[in-house]
Amino acid sequence: MKICLVSAFPPSKVVLNEYGYHVARELQADPLIGLTVLADELNPPEPELPEFDVERCWAMNRVSNHLHMLRAIRAIKPDVVWFNLVFSSFGTKESPLAAFSGLTLPAMTRMAGFYTHVTLHHLMDHIDLEDAGVKHKRLFRFAGNAATRLLLMANSVSVLLPAYRRTLIEKYSGENVHFRAHGIFGARPEYPDFSRRGNPEHRILAFGKWGTYKRCEILIEAFEEKVASRFPNARLIIAGGNNGNSPGYIESLREKHGNHPRIEFTGYVEEVQIPEMFGTSSFMVMPYTSATGASGVAHLAAEHGVPIICSDIPDFREMAESENLGIKFYPVGDKAALAQSMIDLLASEEDRHTMSEQNFSAALRLTMPQIIRQYVRAFDRHQRARTLESVSRFRRIPSWIPSRSAIFRASGSRWNGWS
Repeated sequence: MKICLVSAFPPSKVVLNEYGYHVARELQADPLIGLTVLADELNPPEPELPEFDVERCWAMNRVSNHLHMLRAIRAIKPDVVWFNLVFSSFGTKESPLAAFSGLTLPAMTRMAGFYTHVTLHHLMDHIDLEDAGVKHKRLFRFAGNAATRLLLMANSVSVLLPAYRRTLIEKYSGENVHFRAHGIFGARPEYPDFSRRGNPEHRILAFGKWGTYKRCEILIEAFEEKVASRFPNARLIIAGGNNGNSPGYIESLREKHGNHPRIEFTGYVEEVQIPEMFGTSSFMVMPYTSATGASGVAHLAAEHGVPIICSDIPDFREMAESENLGIKFYPVGDKAALAQSMIDLLASEEDRHTMSEQNFSAALRLTMPQIIRQYVRAFDRHQRARTLESVSRFRRIPSWIPSRSAIFRASGSRWNGWS
């Protein structure tokens, strides 16, 4: 099976590049799959990851991606074109036309005759646009509605929360819409080493791309005012860089709080540094004011058996319930409740241990190989159904036609690999 994966891809730092990498890694490991990654262009160019076949044929904030991508797809002739998307995959809020234009690509590839699947990480209907810093909310809602209907023109769509599937079916009358879990990035998560946590200090981790609805002020204030005085061995680690829509946000926080002896800003975290960072953290905090889908950061924490304290946001609560994650919720924006949640968890080794094991147990059920296997099975079923449909046409050929058997034998290559 030949698959084209359309996704941001390292060394790019565009949104979903990490998820695209881990999906590609699992597909590449399957000897029955030939993978080509159709990725975003790099400026300036950088060396590609050597083990992948990458063609960079589209760019952020460019309206004219269609011609370049369709040319690449036609040259490859894949069995499946798989899009890994959010609504801002092809453009920022400063380039809404490019963003909207990019979301018509799945419909275009299907109309060009290629089986097209979309993994959609969020829905515009579930995003708090005011919290995300969008100015023309009514226009964005209208465009989001139209873009959602265009995305549903793909052969099939996967979403990462059950509520999203309900919305697509009930509001948009979507067909072939599936719920599939986000999954963890690892194939074999390792049981957490509790001796590395709280020894000698409790590291409280906040990790992500910061700005807009992901803000650290309430966390920093709760730590400074309540937590630091109660637990002298506690340290707050704010890891990650700026959201693309909030340039300079982390720098402004570092300028204001960087001199605090127990607050550390790490900046962008490379892939190889992530296990050490999570493995030594006592718990992780997600101080968001809203959400845009299932959290990749929460799944990273689960992979490393790290407890989570999180704003009580509907998307995150449904994620926790559907995947049985160990998350302690506090009311959105309630600094006192956040501080108390951190104090309670720091004071209870038993609670930290229980939540760690709960998240690790969830991670074992959500490994990336298991998730990718679900997708590949679905693609394989479609291929077989299409082949059987074409074979059934032979029944309409009259038996007296001399070439009937020859035509049938010539088509045999389509199912020779079936087992």
